Amino acid sequence: MTTRIDRRFEALKKEGRAALVTFVTAGDPDYDTSLKIIAGLPKAGADVIEIGMPFTDPMADGPAIQAAGLRALAAGQNMKKTLKLVKDFRKQDKDTPIVLMGYYNPVYVYGVEKFLKDSKTAGVDGYIIVDLPPEEDGEFCIPALKAGQNFIRLATPTTDDHRAPTVFHNTSGFVYYVSVLGITGTKAPDLKSVKANVNRLRKHTKLPICVGFGVKSAEQARAIAKDADGVVVGSALVQAVEKSLTKAGKPTSKTAKAVHALVSDIAQGVRS
Repeated sequence: MTTRIDRRFEALKKEGRAALVTFVTAGDPDYDTSLKIIAGLPKAGADVIEIGMPFTDPMADGPAIQAAGLRALAAGQNMKKTLKLVKDFRKQDKDTPIVLMGYYNPVYVYGVEKFLKDSKTAGVDGYIIVDLPPEEDGEFCIPALKAGQNFIRLATPTTDDHRAPTVFHNTSGFVYYVSVLGITGTKAPDLKSVKANVNRLRKHTKLPICVGFGVKSAEQARAIAKDADGVVVGSALVQAVEKSLTKAGKPTSKTAKAVHALVSDIAQGVRS
C-alpha cells in the first residue's frame, strides 16, 4: 500500500529535486493561528508537513520548540485538538503528506489503537516518535504499519554501519537524518559530515533520506539538497512564530505571514 508520503517522494524524484519538509507545533500560539499557518505551508513551498504534538517534557527539542510546546499547551492544545487540526487542514488539502512528530507518552495515554484509528480518519500519513527505538517496534511502529501508515525513523551521526540495518528494518516513508549531535535548532549542520553520512546510510536503505536539525537558511537548504532527498526545517519556523508575537505572547497579523515568507525563501533554496 502506498501512502501520500510515498507518492510525494516519487513525484519529486521524477522532478529531480529534493523535498522541503516543514515542522511546526500544533496549536502554537493558538488553534486558529496554527491552522492558518499549516494551511498556508503548501502554497509557500512545503512538500511534506510535520506537526509537533505538544508535550511537557520534549527531551530532544531545543529551547525554541520547547517554548512553542508550552505556548500551545497554555492555549489549551491537546491530542484531540491536534487531530482536529489535521482534519480541518484536510478539508482544503487532500494531497500534502502530514506527519505527526513527538513523544510516545501522549500517544500511550490516548491509547495506541484509538490514536491510530482517529489519526488515520483525520488524514495523518505517518509518524515520528523520537523516543521509541527499534527494540520497541511492537509498541507502536508495527501497529502503525499494519494500519497502512508510515513510521519514520531518526538516524544520527552515531548510527554506524552495524546499527543502521536495525534502525531501518521497519522504517517506511523516509528516513530523518539528524545532522547534528544534541537537541534541535542549536547548531548548524556540518555539510561535509552530512554528505558523507547520507551517502554511507544509502548503502542500508532505498528510502529517501531527509536532513534536519539546525537548517535555518535558503543557503544551507540549497547545499544540503544537493546530497539529500529532502531538507527539514523546524526551529527556524517556530522562532519566526515567536518573534511575531506580542509581548503577552499573542499572535499578530504578521504571525502566519512570517512563517510562510521564511518557508518560501527556503523553498527557493531547495529548488535552485
